[in-house]
Amino acid sequence: MTRKVHVLNGPNLSRLGTREPAVYGTTTLAELEGLCRGWAAALGLDVAFEQREGEGELVELIHRAGDQADGLILNAAAYTHTSVAVRDAVTSIVIPVIEVHLSNPASREPFRRQNLLEDVVYAGIRGFGIDSYRLALEGLAARLRG
Repeated sequence: MTRKVHVLNGPNLSRLGTREPAVYGTTTLAELEGLCRGWAAALGLDVAFEQREGEGELVELIHRAGDQADGLILNAAAYTHTSVAVRDAVTSIVIPVIEVHLSNPASREPFRRQNLLEDVVYAGIRGFGIDSYRLALEGLAARLRG
């Protein structure tokens, strides 16, 4: 049985490949989507991959994932540090959520050290660049096989 996984991305991830490549790398969001689809298929997962700039739109996608998916990989980006709404959306769903970040926020600016999600997600993977998504997919597949 193929498990459905949503991969959701927050603000500014649409700029992957051009935004601060020293921090975020040169892989574009479209390339990342292709990689995630390939990694997921190899793990027996079906992926819905989306990105939104707006907080409310991201909340709606989290709710949808909770209704339609077996698991969620979430890169809330800057909303990780600021959004009680995104946190509340995560706590409103019962599927496992893995938080991902391309960089390691704890090693960056002080304001990025506040994480409103880390205590309400199943797991977090950060600092491995694009491989953070691969690791999250592998971990979520293992959790869903469980």
